[in-house]
Amino acid sequence: MHVIADICVVPITGRVSVRDEVKIAYDILRATGLPVHLHAYGTNIEGDYDAVFLALKRVHQTLHRNGVQRISTTIRVGSRTDKEQTIKDKVDAVMNTEKLADVIPIEEAKA
Repeated sequence: MHVIADICVVPITGRVSVRDEVKIAYDILRATGLPVHLHAYGTNIEGDYDAVFLALKRVHQTLHRNGVQRISTTIRVGSRTDKEQTIKDKVDAVMNTEKLADVIPIEEAKA
């Protein structure tokens, strides 16, 4: 089953920055060969359900092995039966849709 997942791995280290652990996680996900897109608060990954969750398991195992005692991960997973859709397809669908509404001016939104 093909899925698109949004994964947010939060290593609980006691430090303010977790960029080193995020980089490790990202490198593991990229090494799968699956399409991966890093964004400000997580990573999108797509592929076979088992492959995506095996990659996430490897992230947890590796971070634990590297001294992270606690990890909190949030996962959102989408699947479809009517068609196979990629991360790029989903983004392109939004970007290629014409304007649907007038945007409220900033001055009006502040009121």
